[in-house]
Amino acid sequence: MKKVLNTITLAAAVVLSAGLVSCGKQEKAQAFDKDTPVELTIWTHEDQNRTALEQRLISEFQKENPNVTVNYVTYPSGKIKDILVAGFAANQGPDIFNIEINDEYPFVVNGRVAPVDAAAAGYKNKKELVAAYMDGMLDPVTLDGEIYGLPLELTNWCIYLNKKIFRDAGLDPDKDAPRTWEEIMDMSKKITIHDGEIITRRGFDFRYPYYLISWMPMVEQLGGKLVSDDGKTAVIGDEAWLKALGYMRDFGPSGKNLGSPTYTAARKIFDNNNNEIAMSLSGLYQEQRMASSNPDFFNSGDWCVIPYPQWAGAQKKVPCHYYGHYYMVNAQKSAAQKTAAWKLLGYMLSHGEDYLKEVAIVQPTKALMESDTFKNMPYSDVFRSDLEAGEIVYYAENSPKIDSLLKSAVESVMLSGAAPEAALAELRKGVQAVLDED
Repeated sequence: MKKVLNTITLAAAVVLSAGLVSCGKQEKAQAFDKDTPVELTIWTHEDQNRTALEQRLISEFQKENPNVTVNYVTYPSGKIKDILVAGFAANQGPDIFNIEINDEYPFVVNGRVAPVDAAAAGYKNKKELVAAYMDGMLDPVTLDGEIYGLPLELTNWCIYLNKKIFRDAGLDPDKDAPRTWEEIMDMSKKITIHDGEIITRRGFDFRYPYYLISWMPMVEQLGGKLVSDDGKTAVIGDEAWLKALGYMRDFGPSGKNLGSPTYTAARKIFDNNNNEIAMSLSGLYQEQRMASSNPDFFNSGDWCVIPYPQWAGAQKKVPCHYYGHYYMVNAQKSAAQKTAAWKLLGYMLSHGEDYLKEVAIVQPTKALMESDTFKNMPYSDVFRSDLEAGEIVYYAENSPKIDSLLKSAVESVMLSGAAPEAALAELRKGVQAVLDED
C-alpha cells in the first residue's frame, strides 16, 4: 500500500487551535477504573443501519461497564463538520467523533485529538494495533509516529458489469470484459444506444462528481500528479493530463456522446437491470443495496465485478482511490474519559463482520479480510486486490476547492467541447492559486 504525500492546509487552524489543552502526546496509560463514573458523548453522521448497530454495541458495552454513560448523537453528513469546528472552538467538542479524513486531518495536525490508547482499545501495544490492519490503512492518521484514529470504514470502487447487456450487444461478458480505458471506450461504443442525441442505454459512465476519487487515478496511471511532492507546485505532467482530459472530451456529448454528468448517476440505475447501463463504478456496499432492491437480479448470475481499468500504456497501476472515516478521541478530555473512549471504540470496532453484514461498510482489518463473511461476498476478492494496490484520496483542507476545479476542467471538455490544453491551463491556474493561499 502506497502512502500519498499531501499538502495539509488549515483554513480552520485558528478555531481548531484555540484553547488548545493537549499537543496530542500520549499521556501515561491510566488503568480503567470501573468504579468511577464516566460520561462519553459521540458525534457522528446519520446512517440508520449503523445507528441501530452502534447503539446495540454501546448497550452491550455499558452492561459490561455500568460506570460508563454514553450519549450517541447523529448529525446530517453535510453539517457535522461545521458543528464539530464550532464545538471545538468553544472547547465543547465531543469525546468521540468521526468525519471524512480530508476534514478530520486538521484536527490531527492541530493537536485536537488524542493518540490511540492501544491497550485500552484491546491491543497489547501499538505494534499489535498496526499489525491488525492492512498495510497503509493507518497512514492517514499517523503523525510523528503516533496514531490518532481507528477506521470506521474505508471504501474503494470497482466496476459492476451487467452480463445480459453485454450479451445483448453481441459481446462475451467473460472474454470481452474491459481491463483498459481504451477497451472501456470501445465497449461503450458497441453497447450505447441513442435516440437522436439522447442516450437510452449507456455502456459505461463515470462517477460524477467525485473526480478526486474516481478520475485522478487516470492521470496518475500516466505519471501525472495533482500536486508536487513538496506541496508547492500544482498539476505535474502535462502529457498525462492532456491524454486524460482528451479522453473525457471524446467520451462525452462533445465527442462520441457515450455518457455525461447530466444523466442519472449510473450506480443509481444499475441495480434496476432495465437495460439502461452496462457498467457502473461503485463499492462493495452496492451488493447489499442490490440484494435489497432487486433480489432477482442479485441472485441471477447476470452481473459481475471487474477491477478499476488501467491505460494500455500506464506507467504504474493506480486503482480507484479509497476514502473513508476514522473514529477519533478529543485530546481535551480527562484521562479517564480518553481511556473509556478508546475502550468503547475498541469494543465497537472489534465487530467488523457485523458492520459489514448490517451496514455494508468495510473496516480494513486483516481479520475481516480473512473472514468467511468477507470472502463469501461476491467478488470481494476484486475489491480487496484493488484496495491493497490503492492509495488514499487526496486529503487536505483545500481538497473540496480542488475537487471543484477538477469538476470544472473535466466538464468543460465534456459538455462544452473545450480544448484540453485550455482546460489544463485554467486548472493549473486555479489549483496553484489554492496552494498559494495556504
